[in-house]
Amino acid sequence: MTCKVFFRRAAQREFGDAVLWYEERRVGLGREFRAEIERAIESVAHNPSRFPLMHRDIRCVRARRFPYSVFFRVEPMRVVVLAVFHARRDPLIRQGRA
Repeated sequence: MTCKVFFRRAAQREFGDAVLWYEERRVGLGREFRAEIERAIESVAHNPSRFPLMHRDIRCVRARRFPYSVFFRVEPMRVVVLAVFHARRDPLIRQGRA
């Protein structure tokens, strides 16, 4: 069964900001980044429990091509994306969203 995926506002905003940042670097790169993150989120929607617990009940899927991870929480019948997070950012920022 596929879970519905919901984004917290902060996660949606940082995802959009990252898409724009990549697109400014090279035309089409933002679209490639979006596709990679959407692929990761789709795999989460199909089987969220296969991804490792990182902190309490928060799980993580890493993007393959870009230095980003998607942090999420599994709730009944849905997955909530808490952060689309660059690997070099301070993890305390992400942990404050739990």
